[in-house]
Amino acid sequence: MNRILRATAAHLTDARHLLHEYFDAIDVVLRDDDDAIRAFLNDPSSAMWIAYVDDVPAACVAMRPLPEVAGACECKRLYVNRNFRRRGLAEALMAALEQHAAAAGYQAVYLDTKDDLVGAISLYDRLGYERCARYNDNPQATIFMRRGLA
Repeated sequence: MNRILRATAAHLTDARHLLHEYFDAIDVVLRDDDDAIRAFLNDPSSAMWIAYVDDVPAACVAMRPLPEVAGACECKRLYVNRNFRRRGLAEALMAALEQHAAAAGYQAVYLDTKDDLVGAISLYDRLGYERCARYNDNPQATIFMRRGLA
């Protein structure tokens, strides 16, 4: 059984576990520590969703405001554990993020990724994200995308 929920500070252990898997999987240089994760989970302007499969934390995605771009938020840290891929979890997480962003009044979602994350790029293309100009200074990002929200 799959279930997606918006994470709170009570989900710190699961959030940490998934984020550290994500950091290792794509060799993230700048990593969040527990204090940063906790602060993010407690920040009402940000959000994180965790997908559970049979009560096992399997995937996550995060959203934060993007003050540099009027009316925009940013998708961060979309990750699905390799044992749970090809089950629609990434699509479900992105749908939860986009629905929340639209309800919060955002007009667009931005994200960045790397050339070698071919599966992620393919997903973003299928979901209607389009290439855009660099909007941040992430040293590891090579592709920048955005999608307008209805």
